[in-house]
Amino acid sequence: MARAMEDKVVIVSGAGSVGEGWGNGKAAAVLYAREGARVLAVDRNLQAAQETCDLIRSEGGVCEVVAADVSRTPDIEAMVQAALDHFGRIDVLHNNVGIAETGGPVEASEESWNRVIAINQTSVFMTCKHVLPVMEKQKKGAIVNISSLAAIRWVGFPYVAYSASKAAMLALTKNIAMQYAPSGIRANCVLPGLMDTPMIREPLKASYGGDIEEMRRKRHAQCPMGHMGDAWDVAHAALFLASDAARYVTGVDLIVDGGLSLKCV
Repeated sequence: MARAMEDKVVIVSGAGSVGEGWGNGKAAAVLYAREGARVLAVDRNLQAAQETCDLIRSEGGVCEVVAADVSRTPDIEAMVQAALDHFGRIDVLHNNVGIAETGGPVEASEESWNRVIAINQTSVFMTCKHVLPVMEKQKKGAIVNISSLAAIRWVGFPYVAYSASKAAMLALTKNIAMQYAPSGIRANCVLPGLMDTPMIREPLKASYGGDIEEMRRKRHAQCPMGHMGDAWDVAHAALFLASDAARYVTGVDLIVDGGLSLKCV
């Protein structure tokens, strides 16, 4: 039985994990490779990207690494060139880079706002700007952008810059989906709900009194299924959207939240 991503070339930004365990980007990179993709693991932290790459190679997969800050144009250009040098094409761009900083319009600093917008929002615009011409020449490609449930609803505390950046990603993705559909290029978003991943623990623990286990307990209790999702739930959703199984799916916001968005509060 053919694997879902056999011989496809996938760029995963944010492919390292910020702590122990499985982050969304790491899980996605490994899953793409397990399904036959050749992966370019991109992360600002080269060691984190290399750990993901080593895991993929240990399982017999194909992976190369690039250290890049995707909020910087020269790094993005180098990332795209590395993919072409190593693999000759780019079939999937998986935008996973993101940071979470809490605070409303009054509490959040201007510096915090600018940082979150640059990393979460502008980076996606810039990676798409440089990858789309490659896909257009190929007459085929798929973009998977990892947004958030916070883009469409309140998640329990002020999250203004994060929510705004993730909401902008939805509109950006739909614009790309419409403009590039005639070129055989699809663009979709995954909207994770409450997830138990390394990225959320340190940034958000202060909003839960500094106790990570109490934070996890409360977040589990919020979910209709009784528990948060994890990086693999996000990765499997992304895999579907990136694969030819979703060849007629574009401009979609795929919510992965265990039913949380169905709640009134």
